[in-house]
This record gives sequence, C-alpha cells and structure tokens, in this order.
Amino acid sequence: MPLTAPEDIAALLGRTRTIALVGISDRPDRPSYGVMKFLQDHGYRVLPVNPQIAGEHVHGEFVWGRLSDIGVPIDLVDIFRRSEAAGEAVDDAVAVGAKAVWMQLGVINEAAAARAEAAGLQVVMDRCPAIDIPRFGVAPIAAE
Repeated sequence: MPLTAPEDIAALLGRTRTIALVGISDRPDRPSYGVMKFLQDHGYRVLPVNPQIAGEHVHGEFVWGRLSDIGVPIDLVDIFRRSEAAGEAVDDAVAVGAKAVWMQLGVINEAAAARAEAAGLQVVMDRCPAIDIPRFGVAPIAAE
C-alpha cells in the first residue's frame, strides 16, 4: 500500500537526501521546475532527468537522460509524468536501486506502485513533496 499516514511520509522525507526528479522541465511555468527549486532550498540534492533536455542544466544541476545514467545512489525518484507513463519511471527506479518512488499530484498508477512495493521500495502516490514538507513540518536538511 502506498504511504498515506503523515508520520510515514514525514519519516520518508526526513530520511531522503538525494532525489532524482523524472520529467523536469526547463520552463519556469511548469510545476516540476518550481518543485525542484523548493526541494533544493530545503537541502535535498535533486538530480533532474529528462531525455529531451539531457546535457543542459536546470537550477545549476546537469540534466540526465535516464535514471540509469546518474550513477550515484538515489533515495527517492520523484515522478512528473502522466499516470500511464509513470510505470516506466517506476521500473527504472527499481532497476537503479532507488529506495522509494513518489508519484506527483494526479499521477496514479496502481500496477506500477505494486511492482515498486514488491521490489521493496516505499511508494507515495498522488502527492507533492513541496506541499507535504511544510504540511508535516519536515525540517530542512542541514548542510554537511
């Protein structure tokens, strides 16, 4: 079952340090652009992923073409894709050994969530960390 209890979501966000954001946009009017900046401002390392703008930079970070290109441990994969396209991102998250997947507001894919959970990943669906971090009082990550 995807995480829904505030204390479980807050605990996941508190353990997370590195987030791969699948579906980043370089357009300031897109939600993924603002959410990435919010997460960075709260101390997370955010690695943007979008094959259409791979090699460019968003908010100072290199944009990767695929999750498998990143090559560093990923705590959470934040998915900004349509529900029907989220399954591929979830499968990629499992393949790279991510610890959790987070499907953004409006992104619901029960089959993909079940595959992630079967592989041992925690799942959050139809939520936004930029809303839940202040809602649940998750403190910013201190610089190391």
